[in-house]
Amino acid sequence: MTRALVLGGGGVTGVAWEWGLLAGLAGRGVDVSDADLVVGTSAGSVVGAQLCSGTPVRESYEAQLRPPRAELPARLGAGVLLRWAWAGARGGDAVRARARVGAMALAARTPSEQSRRAVLAARLAGARWPARRLLVTAVDAASGEFVVFDADSGVSLLDAVGASCAVPGVWPPVTIGARRYVDGGVRSAVNADLAAGADAVLVLAPVTAGFGPMPRLSAQVAALRAAGTRVAVVSPDRSSRRAIGRNVLDPARRAGAARAGLAQATAVADQVAAVWA
Repeated sequence: MTRALVLGGGGVTGVAWEWGLLAGLAGRGVDVSDADLVVGTSAGSVVGAQLCSGTPVRESYEAQLRPPRAELPARLGAGVLLRWAWAGARGGDAVRARARVGAMALAARTPSEQSRRAVLAARLAGARWPARRLLVTAVDAASGEFVVFDADSGVSLLDAVGASCAVPGVWPPVTIGARRYVDGGVRSAVNADLAAGADAVLVLAPVTAGFGPMPRLSAQVAALRAAGTRVAVVSPDRSSRRAIGRNVLDPARRAGAARAGLAQATAVADQVAAVWA
């Protein structure tokens, strides 16, 4: 049986919530860190890279509880979200909509690529592409094409994760060769359809909403189930949403989000185990 773990985007609090949930599940005897395939989008690409590097889940969870000294302050405000929605609602197909978001990202004033890269390098601590299959999603900022990086892409894991985490209008697009890339969440907050073919799929989705022509998580999950795949989806419950707050890029919310994910695992452990076992 092949099992896939799909880790969605959700900012710095999404990273923390996912680690809390993974640690809580493991503490209840449902260890999903041995997935055959890991799909990471944005925040999920950070968690996926760390998980596949072999760092113990509990250790990664506890790291979320420490003061976030290395993080750059940022805000995913209403203005940025409105610009995303405007770009996606202007008609045309999904690729063109993503290209409009990419154009907005290329024109935005953001911190430098170097400063952002340093933050991600500290998170990954020299991690390299793992032997296990890891897929990291991004979008070409100029063309709007959806890109999936893996160990055979000829791209470093740090660059791939950096591209996947390049939130348009907040963080700078990441330069890889002659191209620049933005957040894989521009195509889908989760990209669960990349797990097609697995027998069992666990989706951790800090964010489930989309805009414009973005494929919806519900449709992706329905397609997986129609193909015979067992799927469990976990998104933040009320307590987790309260802990995460309105700004998913607020490092001060990181520890609370991690603790909320840990607590939520109690309620979903049986659901996950039924799919994963």
